[in-house]
Amino acid sequence: MSRILIVEDEERIASFVRKGLDASGFTTTVVGTGAEAVDYAVTGGFDLMLLDLGLPDTDGFDVLRRVRSLDVDIPVVILTARDGVRDTVTGLEIGADDYVTKPFR
Repeated sequence: MSRILIVEDEERIASFVRKGLDASGFTTTVVGTGAEAVDYAVTGGFDLMLLDLGLPDTDGFDVLRRVRSLDVDIPVVILTARDGVRDTVTGLEIGADDYVTKPFR
């Protein structure tokens, strides 16, 4: 995996994640809305999507559903402050590959 799509609307968090991944040799692109996330994901140019659930224009679950309905097979890791079991199960059931809660190291 070398190209990572970061879907995060909070600039501070997006910058933190991007800096860490860039320092590890990954190429990153940051988008802040669900619409942008879907547009970028369908290009096929990414090896992984890091997806926040709390986006300004839509819920991250809707983004994931849309991406999966378009047969985009990009691995998706949800990064979110939502730590409930129901959210975790929902994310995994609709196609996320992993679910990580904030804050994280």
